[in-house]
Parts: sequence; structure tokens; C-alpha cells
Amino acid sequence: MAEQDKVKWDKKYSENTEFLSYRSAAQMVEEYYHCCGGKRVLDLACGAGRHALFLSKRDYLVDAVDISPVALNHLRQQINDNVTLIEADLDTYIPQKESYDLVIMTNFLDRDLIRRAKEALKVGGLFIVETYMEDEANEKEGYNPDFLLQPQELKQIFSDYEIVAYDESWNESYEKRRMKKQAITVRKR
Repeated sequence: MAEQDKVKWDKKYSENTEFLSYRSAAQMVEEYYHCCGGKRVLDLACGAGRHALFLSKRDYLVDAVDISPVALNHLRQQINDNVTLIEADLDTYIPQKESYDLVIMTNFLDRDLIRRAKEALKVGGLFIVETYMEDEANEKEGYNPDFLLQPQELKQIFSDYEIVAYDESWNESYEKRRMKKQAITVRKR
């Protein structure tokens, strides 16, 4: 599966260069990153690196993980010494336990990866997730339901954490199709 995923994402970034364009950090990342109690960050499925770039400019040390060499090579041209790029298959990637003050995963859903990444978070650290959810008003048809959150699902996934913020809203205006998103910021107890 890893090779298929790599090919799929490399093709997406190569053929749709707008995915490599500058985009601002997700609202929850902008609002809560500074509440994490430290400077070590894990950015999962980092893609073009909007969060790695945002946080590295604020002196955070970021491990940016993605399966796509195309995306990582693009990001490599923009980063400073605060960012370490990691090419990895997220189906099997296991982050180092209790190593990060902040874990971020946006626009990507892998429930098992969330479980593994929870172990990477230090006590008191924050985990921010924002991704697409099931909604009958979504404009994208034929979407695999395995990659869509159910209503309130993030609250269930993080029921053992302190919920700092939770939101359900529409995706950013620059995206091609209107899709509902769910976002959560939680603190590990």
C-alpha cells in the first residue's frame, strides 16, 4: 500500500501545483500552538508544510512527516534549521513516545495513526486535529466514508484528554468543493 500511496500523492502534488501554494495555518493551530508548553512539534501528513513553516518561524522545532517526496522536496526549499523532514509511510509510522509538546494532523484521517501519535505526546502537550467529516451538504461525491469523520467523532477519539476547543465548520474558501470539517484541540493529562 505504501508504494501506491506514494505514487498517488506524488501525482497529486506534481499535477496540481496549487496544492504546493502557500496557505495559512489552520485556525486552531494559529489559536492554540503557543499553549502546548514546549517547542517540540510533530506535523503528520505535512504535505506542502504550512504548519511546519508557520511554527519554525516562531522558533519551534518541527518534525514534518509525509509520504510524498514531491511535497517534501518542495518544502525543503523553504525551511530553516528548525525543521526535520521525514519521508514515511503513515500506515506504519510510529513516532517516538512522549517526545512532542504538540502534534498536528490536518486534512488527513487515519484513526490508527492518531492512536499511535497520542503515545508520542508528552503529558500536558496538545494534539490538534482538523479534517473532513460526513455531512449531507458536502459537495464532493463518491468520497470514501473511511476517510470522513462522523459527527462528534473527534470528541470520542480523545475522550481521555482534556478538550481545549472543538469546532465543526465549512472548509476554507480556496478549496475546490465545499466540505464540512471537524477540528479539535486537546491536552494530554
